[in-house]
Amino acid sequence: MRATLSGPTMGSRFTALFYTEPGRDLEPIRQALAEAVERVEQQMSLWRPDSELSRLNAAPLDTWLPLSPALLRVVDAGLNVGLLSAGAFDISLGAPVQAWGFGPPGTATAGALAHPHRRGALELDRAGSRLRKHHPLALDLNGIAKGHGVDRLAETLDGFGIPAYLVGIDGEMRARGCKPDGQPWAVALEQPLHGRREVRGVVELQDAAIATSGDYRHWVEQDGERLAHTFDPATGAPLRNPLASVSVIAASCMLADAWATALMVSGPEHGPKLAQARGLEAIFLIREGGGVREVTVFEGRIEAGDAAPSEPGTAS
Repeated sequence: MRATLSGPTMGSRFTALFYTEPGRDLEPIRQALAEAVERVEQQMSLWRPDSELSRLNAAPLDTWLPLSPALLRVVDAGLNVGLLSAGAFDISLGAPVQAWGFGPPGTATAGALAHPHRRGALELDRAGSRLRKHHPLALDLNGIAKGHGVDRLAETLDGFGIPAYLVGIDGEMRARGCKPDGQPWAVALEQPLHGRREVRGVVELQDAAIATSGDYRHWVEQDGERLAHTFDPATGAPLRNPLASVSVIAASCMLADAWATALMVSGPEHGPKLAQARGLEAIFLIREGGGVREVTVFEGRIEAGDAAPSEPGTAS
């Protein structure tokens, strides 16, 4: 029996697709999935003043704050990707995100955009499961929390003994096993179009996850210019480069999510080289000459194609 379960989370929806025996009661599974993503929001949402992350952001400087195992795992992974990407991924951009209108209303101002002490402002005690801030800043886990949520969905289905599934939140997906016919799960890649969704191609997944960072999903307009929700840690401002999107395939959706952002920030020249150096599989879509050029990194090789129209019937 083919089963599809879904529900609201993180301003979007989670989905779970799997096959199970006919007549199985799916309500306990649906409830467990909903509870799994609700816990992630309780821990990591900036839109909830009582979330663990919001309390951490409000804590006084130089005060140790205990971290739940989940938040410790995500913060640790975020800091590690930041280190491995030479700062292209940065979880301490909460103030600039708010100042530019992408986060919940707060007191952040443009003066907080490029904080000179941001990279050395956090101290993580992994053994003690605690963290403290040495300089004023706000953590923002939007570049990694959604992927973590997908991983929690996967772990939930694992707990029910479901051997094969495809789970996701708003395009961030993780697959286990394959479909009953032996075929891998198929995940659509989008054309980088503002305001509507259109399939560009398909990626086959088996025991892997995929996440995409792009300039076309969430943005604000300023002086007639669309500003993407991805931020450049070097400037504390929305990213400006020719990359339309980066999709990363990894073992966990949390890491795929973080690395997609890091490679997006790294840009069309350095991004593929960084993916190659870190052993990642990635798909880069680069805006060029009115079209979109695709660059892939697979099994350590960088392959670049020619620019093609981003929409059928348009000239490049």
